Amino acid sequence: MYVVLVYDMEAHRTQLMLKLCRRYLTHVQNSVLEGEISKGDLQQLRGEIEDVLVAGESVIVYELSSDTLLNRTVYGEDPTEDSRFL
Repeated sequence: MYVVLVYDMEAHRTQLMLKLCRRYLTHVQNSVLEGEISKGDLQQLRGEIEDVLVAGESVIVYELSSDTLLNRTVYGEDPTEDSRFL
């Protein structure tokens, strides 16, 4: 499945969430990651996210059954292009 993940955390803690989520997804904007992920990996990621979050912080995961159902338009340089061809 394809997911878009966004998070809102205290500034001094954002690197903690970014490092965690980069193990599963591609970082595309400040506090935004996206990419293909298996159901098992998504479940694992959710558990790890819950362990990291503290009161006042949030993560939103948008799930799509396929990236073909997503109309994604990028203006300027697409940050996902670098990671797809490594």
